[in-house]
Amino acid sequence: MTDDQSKSIEKQLKNTQAPSVPVTSAPVPAQKTTPAASNISSAMAQSNTKTPKAPEPQIKKVDIAIAGVTYPIFCPVHEQEELLSAVSYINNYALDLKRDAPSLSQESILVLCCLNLYEKIHANQRSDEDRLQKDKQSEALLNKIMKDAHSIL
Repeated sequence: MTDDQSKSIEKQLKNTQAPSVPVTSAPVPAQKTTPAASNISSAMAQSNTKTPKAPEPQIKKVDIAIAGVTYPIFCPVHEQEELLSAVSYINNYALDLKRDAPSLSQESILVLCCLNLYEKIHANQRSDEDRLQKDKQSEALLNKIMKDAHSIL
């Protein structure tokens, strides 16, 4: 596969990615050119020119800091505010952990953050399920009361 074909395929892959997923680009390894591979890539290039292209999402590199370590993140522009909000929450939690256990490594702090977030999400889901079950019970009880009231009248 030639470099031009690799770039074309890489561009096509970028165009088909979901806009809400952070995008990073990795180089496409060079492969031996076979007639079938050449035909497939040229057919993909031709079919791509016939269909209208969706606008590429605006991606921005954002440097985030969690517990004193900076990480580069590629984020859709429209999700940057939500990312910064999440970073603030996670950073505060990580700094609290670091303050309580200064000997923990950055990796351990991040693992504990992930476990804590999972626990909160799972508890929220259970709470929603419990609330839904109670709503169903309340509705069934109300229907029974209404039915009993109609039978008396």
